Amino acid sequence: MSAFRHLGDRLVHQGRIWHVAVARFAAPDGEAFERDVVRSPGAVGVVPVRHDAAGVPHVILVRQYRGPFDDLVVEVPAGMRDVPGEPTELTAARELAEEVGLAAADYEHLLDIYPSAGMTDAMVTLYMATGLTSVARDTHGPEEAHMDVIEVPLATAVEMVLGGEIRDAKTVIGLLLIERRLGASGSRR
Repeated sequence: MSAFRHLGDRLVHQGRIWHVAVARFAAPDGEAFERDVVRSPGAVGVVPVRHDAAGVPHVILVRQYRGPFDDLVVEVPAGMRDVPGEPTELTAARELAEEVGLAAADYEHLLDIYPSAGMTDAMVTLYMATGLTSVARDTHGPEEAHMDVIEVPLATAVEMVLGGEIRDAKTVIGLLLIERRLGASGSRR
């Protein structure tokens, strides 16, 4: 456990999901300091994987507009943990259906990541989803209504990461974990 201590927060802005606080801390030597912190309920990312007739693993991604970058970003299906108390696997299933119109027979927990540890307490829980079947899509907001769903071989997605075309952190991590898990043959290790 750290010798640092969190002394409290002063709310600066309350948003619909996130809020911004000035957090006060004490260092191990007792020195007090403040940091701006975005408080978040966290999010879930899902890497949907299916194999084609030749056994080659494919992943389903989305290309959607992201206002902070004023650009289209390629990502895995994902969403905020905006339903209080909802287990992360249920959030993953909800987001998979909403964004890409899929349900999965199996969800395998990959990793919990801190996407930006210096500015937020958000944690993203990553899953691999397999045994995919089509369901009704239920997009929310203009970004989802206008996003593209794309399916590419896993090897192509990894090349997109290495070439800088995919830069979203949860997607980069998820794809590289899946590549490692499935190996070059595409079968589970």
